[in-house]
Amino acid sequence: MKPLTAGVLARLADGGFHSGEALARSLEVSRASVWNAVRDLEATGIEVYKVQGRGYRLQYPVTLLDRAAIERGLGASAGRFALDIRDTVDSTNTALAERAARGAPGGTVIAAEWQAAGRGRLGRAWHAGVGEALTFSLLWRSARGAAALSGLTLAVGVALARALESTGADGVALKWPNDVLWRGGKLAGILAELQGDALGPTAVVIGVGINVRLSDATRARIGQAATDLESATGAAPDRNRLLAGVLIELDRMLEAFGRDGFAPLREEWQQLHAQQGKRVTLTLPGGARRSGRARGVAEDGALLLETAAGTQRFHSGEVTLRPQGR
Repeated sequence: MKPLTAGVLARLADGGFHSGEALARSLEVSRASVWNAVRDLEATGIEVYKVQGRGYRLQYPVTLLDRAAIERGLGASAGRFALDIRDTVDSTNTALAERAARGAPGGTVIAAEWQAAGRGRLGRAWHAGVGEALTFSLLWRSARGAAALSGLTLAVGVALARALESTGADGVALKWPNDVLWRGGKLAGILAELQGDALGPTAVVIGVGINVRLSDATRARIGQAATDLESATGAAPDRNRLLAGVLIELDRMLEAFGRDGFAPLREEWQQLHAQQGKRVTLTLPGGARRSGRARGVAEDGALLLETAAGTQRFHSGEVTLRPQGR
């Protein structure tokens, strides 16, 4: 997002009408430049209404990310995080991974209004227009190697479920290994990426995307059942307070996980498991499929699938519900 585009967004964020002349005057640019900036905003997925004689306005007000507001929400925990708030970035995970490789400290956070190339699990794209989601990445450093961090993504899911339920989203559920659901639709996703030696230390970039208020156009691009916090709670929450609350919950979880691993969280995860005891099909990374009944997860986070050949463990794959009667 260009600086001028971000400037126009900041002025339109209140949801009211702003004439092109007033925008041009306040930004000290031409009206043609304002028009181009509005077009750039629309290219990010945000809808801008244009009414002759009144000017431009957004479909609804947008609370933009603000470092000071986030730090107020963090309260006594503010010193545990180094916040980097950006208008736009290709991917918060990619940007933070680059900083991690240069020695950024644990607790570094990159949050963005818009990701030009947001990434999800299995190479999928993450779709969200400006203000429609909360997208950020958190750096966590561990003295342990990757093998000792099994189940971390599931633990992050538990922390997210706790934080989202505190906003009023009753009935949040988890899908193995990295999705947060509400009424069957995807509410949030997790992408954890590791750097480091086999025996440690390890730098973990934890990427989180939470749908706050999705437009119809964005829902059409997602390509799967999706929902948002506005649907789950009746109102879109302030994203600054939401980010602060999620970071506090993640910090608590990571401290406990670093000490005890996933095992103490296993029972809570299984209580939230959307497919617990249901017949599912697991698609493995190579394309092979296994069908059976989901029996939860092991203490290391492996999916337990009850099949005709007995209960099997899987550490990767994509789970879908099997059609009834099969």
